[in-house]
Amino acid sequence: MRALLSADVGIEERRMFGTRAFLDDGRILLGARPGGVLLVRVDDENGAALVTRTGVARAVMGSRTMGSGWLDVSPEVIEDDGGLMFWLDVARESSGSATDGSNQD
Repeated sequence: MRALLSADVGIEERRMFGTRAFLDDGRILLGARPGGVLLVRVDDENGAALVTRTGVARAVMGSRTMGSGWLDVSPEVIEDDGGLMFWLDVARESSGSATDGSNQD
């Protein structure tokens, strides 16, 4: 994940919520969670559709189930860089970030 995001201007890596999170202009895009689970932040509409996919569930932080915009994606769903890029693109689209690896604000 770090390698795919390293060239992006404005991406910050930070430890938060027990996750190694990657933020774009202060907004979480993705997080690397224990066990290889990927935390993905999307808009609520996309979250409601994506949570129906196999291996995707609403994120749980502590004892709290998060809103539909926070998803946990199992490692089996992300088999390679292409799978990771799919989820990165979904997160960027939801945040309004460019999907070509740059920020064009």
